[in-house]
Amino acid sequence: MSVFDEDLFLQGLEQRKATLGAEYVEKNLAAADDFTRPFQEAMTAWCWGFGWGDEVIPAKTRSMMNLAMLGALGKMHEWEIHCRGAINNGVTPEEIRAIIHVVGIYCGVPQALECFRAARKVLAEQGK
Repeated sequence: MSVFDEDLFLQGLEQRKATLGAEYVEKNLAAADDFTRPFQEAMTAWCWGFGWGDEVIPAKTRSMMNLAMLGALGKMHEWEIHCRGAINNGVTPEEIRAIIHVVGIYCGVPQALECFRAARKVLAEQGK
């Protein structure tokens, strides 16, 4: 018995791969075991299928929103992953910098510095 909608899962899987890269997503799903697989599947359906599945907000804008929210929450591992995804969705280094400025204004300089550290790492990996 499945805990999620199969159509949402497939739609989410497509969006998740488009944003984060097929290799990354397939590696995560392959690493899932009986303990974590239900969450991976539900998260793919809910976050990526339902949350990202409509066309109301473009993927680039959603990526920018994610960077701001994850930066505000201080979830730096996820921020780094979504920074890569944001670049895949067309977010420029200048836009990433502007997002970090907003994080600094509303969440504090130390958090902005964490975002800059992660962004520099990702941008260097991407050759930007």
